[in-house]
Amino acid sequence: MARHSDAIDGVALLNKPSGLSSNQALQQLRRHLAAAKAGHGGTLDPMATGLLLIAFGEATKFAQAWLEADKTYTFRVVFGAATDTGDATGAVVRTAETSVTETALQAVLPQFLGEIEQIPPMVSALKRDGKPLYQLAREGVTVAREPRRVTIHLMECIAFDEAAQRAVLRATVSKGTYIRALAEAIGTTLGVPAHVDQLHRDAVGPFSCDAALSLAAWCALPSEHARARLLPVDTLVRHLPAIALDSAQAERFRHGQPVTLRERTNAHRLAPQSNSGVQLRATERALSVRVHLRDGTGYRFLGVGEWQLQAGVLSPKRVVAKLLHSSPTLPEAIGNDVVWNRTFEDVKEYRYAG
Repeated sequence: MARHSDAIDGVALLNKPSGLSSNQALQQLRRHLAAAKAGHGGTLDPMATGLLLIAFGEATKFAQAWLEADKTYTFRVVFGAATDTGDATGAVVRTAETSVTETALQAVLPQFLGEIEQIPPMVSALKRDGKPLYQLAREGVTVAREPRRVTIHLMECIAFDEAAQRAVLRATVSKGTYIRALAEAIGTTLGVPAHVDQLHRDAVGPFSCDAALSLAAWCALPSEHARARLLPVDTLVRHLPAIALDSAQAERFRHGQPVTLRERTNAHRLAPQSNSGVQLRATERALSVRVHLRDGTGYRFLGVGEWQLQAGVLSPKRVVAKLLHSSPTLPEAIGNDVVWNRTFEDVKEYRYAG
């Protein structure tokens, strides 16, 4: 008999174990919580460990943004052997005696900072004529792949073992960066074969693996306790400024209708966007915001909208299908130290003064 599933809403921070695909880890946690619907915010290779954002129910509507987010990884590179997958799961295809030094490694790492071109590996989920490349690779087929531009924001060596010819590196990279390909490129620059034998995702945007639970820890909790550990749905959009509506405005927003925000009595609370804060520039005409209902119980997340600043109109972009649990205060932005409290007129005057 199939187990009953509930409409669970929220976000789990999972430290994925090695040996499971992202979907396998997701499905194990979904079954433990008896959740009807789940998705994740960015695939990890089966070999890899680290942070996987798991969205349940209404939160799945807002997980897409984190596929686009910068991510931070710690990984170990082994010099002296290349594999057909670029990591330790593949067959060794080339070996060489190596004598890489930490000084030589440190000298080449700056070459990989900034925007670079990277050729995706054959063992990847990219598709050719509807077929994943990794399936073609298993069939012994190799096809040409177009280079892709990616950005490396941080690249540092945090440990080096000259005797074992291994280095532990940390990198913060843009969407679409393959760490395996990056390690191979570092080896090529040093004139030696190389591959990754350990890979851990430390962070996705502002979310850190330090706050994540292992799959074993999640599943050791009774289902109701695990559900209580889920983060609220709006956690996934707290990088956006927040705006609060009264009940009449919220009703329009929930039904996909634009809301006019011109009255000074409409109090809104704006939180800085990302780590750089909301850029209040006179040239800006629209702002993506997370939207909440302010009622007698506190604040309820409604979805994401676009605020047309000059017109004073808020248009729904993605809306939850039901009223979620209330928070006594308007949740502040993740990863920011400052919260600005302003009425709409205050903000408009600040943006367009002069």
